[in-house]
Amino acid sequence: MSGFFALLDDIALLMDDIAVMTKVATKKTAGILGDDLAVGAEKASNFRASRELPVIWAITKGSFINKLIILPFAFLLSAFIPQLIVPILLIGGVYLSFEGVEKIIHTFFYKESHRIDFNEIKTDDELLKVEKAKVKSAILTDFILSLEIIMLALGEVVGSNLITQIAVVTFIAIIATLGVYGLVALLVRIDDAGFYLIKISEQLKGVKKLLYLKTGKGLVWVLPKIIKVIGVFGTLAMLLVGGGIFVHNIHQIYDFFHLIPTIVTELLTGFFIGLIAFLFYMIVVKLRLILK
Repeated sequence: MSGFFALLDDIALLMDDIAVMTKVATKKTAGILGDDLAVGAEKASNFRASRELPVIWAITKGSFINKLIILPFAFLLSAFIPQLIVPILLIGGVYLSFEGVEKIIHTFFYKESHRIDFNEIKTDDELLKVEKAKVKSAILTDFILSLEIIMLALGEVVGSNLITQIAVVTFIAIIATLGVYGLVALLVRIDDAGFYLIKISEQLKGVKKLLYLKTGKGLVWVLPKIIKVIGVFGTLAMLLVGGGIFVHNIHQIYDFFHLIPTIVTELLTGFFIGLIAFLFYMIVVKLRLILK
């Protein structure tokens, strides 16, 4: 009987350790989760209203698959080849920085040629083709962000036993996916709430009618503005996360910029790394065209 109570005591201690480490790891990853939300919202927006939720669900499923791939991979790396973790993160940092710079360049120099208006797409086949391309891009970006979140969380519990590591990091991975894409789904449906309030206002009178009508119109009006702001923050987030990976893993960069705020250092580092990657990409594209 005493053995049974000892087992219960061990389980209680383990659960307490998991709870404490989860709280610590969540605080550590809070910043990257905010960036993930900005990037996820930017990637999952600008679809036809009727397709927004199916697209977000497709990205959410892709995000879960990403984490199913990353979690065992991260635990194996941490246990057997921890020296590979930083190089893998740096490659992800290059990709995120590249995406951020590419978005900036396209916005300022190729605005019209790269702008997709889903309302102008006539056939279902064309719509699905464009959607699949955007979903694929969103899932790939999510993979890099998920890798960063999981590695940061793992870094906080690396000294704990394997069960605690698995429980804490898996919990954060699940919460990250549900939290980010759940909020994105709510965000992109703000206009639906607005239209619903406008419809209700037709059956009301007086001050109540005016209140529902104004609120509904306000929600419909504000959604495009929110999407634009999210687009800006999503681009900045990619540069900050990409640059941050380099700043926090290559100490020479941090030492060189130690006199300026860390967030500025991360932004500048992300921009310059992304610019180099973008120029390299353009050279490769030009060479392929020449060699054809």
